[in-house]
Amino acid sequence: MTSPLKAVIFDWAGTMVDFGSVAPVMALRDAFDAEGVPVTDAEIRTHMGRAKRDHVAQILHHHRVHAAWTAFHGAAPSDADADRIHDALEPLMFAAAATCADLVPGAAEVARGLQDRGVRIGSTTGYTRTMMQAILPRAAAQGYAPEVVVCAGETIEGRPSPLMLWKALVELGCWPARACVKVDDAEVGMGEGREAGCWSIGIAASGNGVGLGRAELEALDPAERRALVGAAGQSLLAAGAHLVIDTVADLPAALAEIERRIRVGNLPTET
Repeated sequence: MTSPLKAVIFDWAGTMVDFGSVAPVMALRDAFDAEGVPVTDAEIRTHMGRAKRDHVAQILHHHRVHAAWTAFHGAAPSDADADRIHDALEPLMFAAAATCADLVPGAAEVARGLQDRGVRIGSTTGYTRTMMQAILPRAAAQGYAPEVVVCAGETIEGRPSPLMLWKALVELGCWPARACVKVDDAEVGMGEGREAGCWSIGIAASGNGVGLGRAELEALDPAERRALVGAAGQSLLAAGAHLVIDTVADLPAALAEIERRIRVGNLPTET
């Protein structure tokens, strides 16, 4: 059975690979440690999903980090500082991503099922092309290779602007946007999908909002796990998600609901 959907555009870390979106935290911690200004996981995760140069700048603007930087370096952080950290981050991200490139369970099967129904598969990411070089061949070896990969820096602005998503749709030749879906674990990804005029589906359990590897998450007390995943889901809904699921393995049921809404004439801009 064919689908009324034209394309699904996936995020990468926390959505299709790297359960818990661990690699960016590892790399950013190391980059700021090298500058003598350690940052916390929470400070890093607040702006997850943005292009990494923008992500670095947002961390530097955080009031505690800004104050700590000024105290240690004797001057407020500058654009040149952000550029230097970002340049140092690329090899750190490459190394971290290489160790965190396992697909989230179900990712390859879900993508393959969509393609079998004629739905095109693309992706956008806050990683640069250099950072993605460690991930793409490993993902392909595990059975996931989207037709289009749009990286940070390949459009004038990144998330939450819609430009990367629009670029992906242009390269796929897919329109209208109201027949396309963005799947992402970060709030800025929900903004990206909404601004583009697409349906937006949030990923709660495997994503940045919980921020735990699969084994760590499964080891939690069930009540604590439900609370963490529920809070992440609420944040994604508040950011504009039409639907929220635990992991990409749950996507087929969510897409069936989106397809139902499309068939009865609903638009992503209406809800």
